Amino acid sequence: MKLSDFDFDLPEALIATRPANPRSSARLLVADGDTLTDAVVRDLTQWLRPGDRLVLNDTKVIPARLSGTREREGAQGLTRAQIEVTLLEPRADGCWAALVKPLKKLREGETVVFSDALSAVLGSRDEGQGLLRFNLVGEDFDAALAEAGAMPLPPYIAARRAADARDKEDYQTVWAERKGAVAAPTASLHFDAPLLESLRAHGVDFTKVTLHVGAGTFLPVKVEDVTTHRMHGEWGEVSDSAAAEIAATKAAGGRVIPVGTTALRLLETAARDTGAIAPWEGVTDIFIYPGFTFRVTDALMTNFHLPKSTLMMLVSALMGQERMKRIYDHAIAERYRFFSYGDSSLLIP
Repeated sequence: MKLSDFDFDLPEALIATRPANPRSSARLLVADGDTLTDAVVRDLTQWLRPGDRLVLNDTKVIPARLSGTREREGAQGLTRAQIEVTLLEPRADGCWAALVKPLKKLREGETVVFSDALSAVLGSRDEGQGLLRFNLVGEDFDAALAEAGAMPLPPYIAARRAADARDKEDYQTVWAERKGAVAAPTASLHFDAPLLESLRAHGVDFTKVTLHVGAGTFLPVKVEDVTTHRMHGEWGEVSDSAAAEIAATKAAGGRVIPVGTTALRLLETAARDTGAIAPWEGVTDIFIYPGFTFRVTDALMTNFHLPKSTLMMLVSALMGQERMKRIYDHAIAERYRFFSYGDSSLLIP
């Protein structure tokens, strides 16, 4: 398989920079076998059956993007530099791994001030990342970060506009609980309270799992032979109760439908050892591309993905490459909105 097999031309005008409002008014392209139907997310009850189970990722995005100032006293007097930071993950020693731009303007031991309350010292460098030690921990850190930080919008949105106060709500699912993601599970952004109520009334069940989405989700594939690509690792958990609920749905003949590729990757990771869903916790680097055998997933709700991305490979594994090409050709011809704030699809193999 070549990287070029997963490429397509996308008009820039179809890249969404704001979500639909209300959330469930976004468009939904239903691909059921070879049939394509243009619908709206709030119509999901037409496509889901009583006894189906939606699997939701309950990760919570932190306002991981920070803008600060470094001051340095030197031969030319006091100099200042603007430093942009995107937090990636906390380390066991209390430091945060972060993308620091420009990292070359920050020396080890120097302080970056982000607000009156929040600052950090560069402890060391690690493979192009900075390891930052903040002046606050625990709830004090969370409160200061909420005040000083901005939502870490994907590069294709950030290149078009800066994050603002609206994004702190828009770029978070309505069921977000467990802090730790630096990117949203974006298929889940289409759900609001009225839609959840109508699905429950219809007899659809819900299970929550956790996968803390990392910035690596946006890393490009740089190898032409896609099978040699190495995926980034992300921490996730399928609890005992979540695994039992999913197993019960399978046994009863219901469909297990992850909402988003993050939930799908976690479920398939949890089923790798035994071939069936099981409790699981750890760091997954599962890479799903055509030829993959799905153990748990019966269908998938997901947004429209970037050309030549690992997520394009994942949906091609589920639906087949030729069918995905037809689905995306239809989406582009019908002017569906793409990527994180865009419209959605329901893929039923």
